[in-house]
Amino acid sequence: MTVLKPDQKVALVTGAGRNIGRAIAHALAQQGFAVVINVRASVLEGQTVVDELEAMGTPALLCVADVTDRSSVQSMMDKVQSHWGRLDVLVNNAAIRRESPVDQVSVEDWRNTLAVVLDGAFYCSQAALPLMRQSPMGAVINIGGLTAHTGAMNRPHVVTAKSGLVGLTRALAHDLAPGITVNCVSPGMISTQRNSGSVSAQPNHHAKHHPLLERRGTAEEVADMVTFLASAKARFVTGQVMHVNGGTYLGA
Repeated sequence: MTVLKPDQKVALVTGAGRNIGRAIAHALAQQGFAVVINVRASVLEGQTVVDELEAMGTPALLCVADVTDRSSVQSMMDKVQSHWGRLDVLVNNAAIRRESPVDQVSVEDWRNTLAVVLDGAFYCSQAALPLMRQSPMGAVINIGGLTAHTGAMNRPHVVTAKSGLVGLTRALAHDLAPGITVNCVSPGMISTQRNSGSVSAQPNHHAKHHPLLERRGTAEEVADMVTFLASAKARFVTGQVMHVNGGTYLGA
């Protein structure tokens, strides 16, 4: 494991084994952060990202933890404490985005979706506080979603969870000020590699929404917004939802 440089900032990204999470990890590494890669079960993918960052000369640490389990989250934060002794940025990216008609959404699917998106973000944010309050650049960045603002068919659990994440962002912005900023990045239609275990192969709303820029976004473009919010340039930005959607949604 690459050794942390003096005063090097540390970021933790949940659900960082692929797609947007992986892109965020790489973007933060390029900005000089050491990066903690969290995965729940995809250990091989997580280790691959760690290896990629280490090859760049970036300190990287793999933490296997279920963000819906408070004790597992605390163990992850304890590992960060013991290895590096600091945490400056938390990116709550882990999510489930399956689709199902409302009358077919099981209680298990409902609870699992809210648990990963909302419980996970809350547990991680709460457990990170002892470390983040020591940072002069503390930032919590939640990864939301387009349908939290537009609604969508066959996604009552996902829309509810992502909408709740906006509320959590605004609540934490109050509770953690003035030392820690809290914002939400809301991606629109992003080209990603889809895993049937956590997301529908082709979301229904993709056929109905059309970006003004006439293309889908990239995971790297979402990551660019995250790195801005994690930087010194965004210290006067908190409690905000930053849309990265190519003009698909033009709400406030």
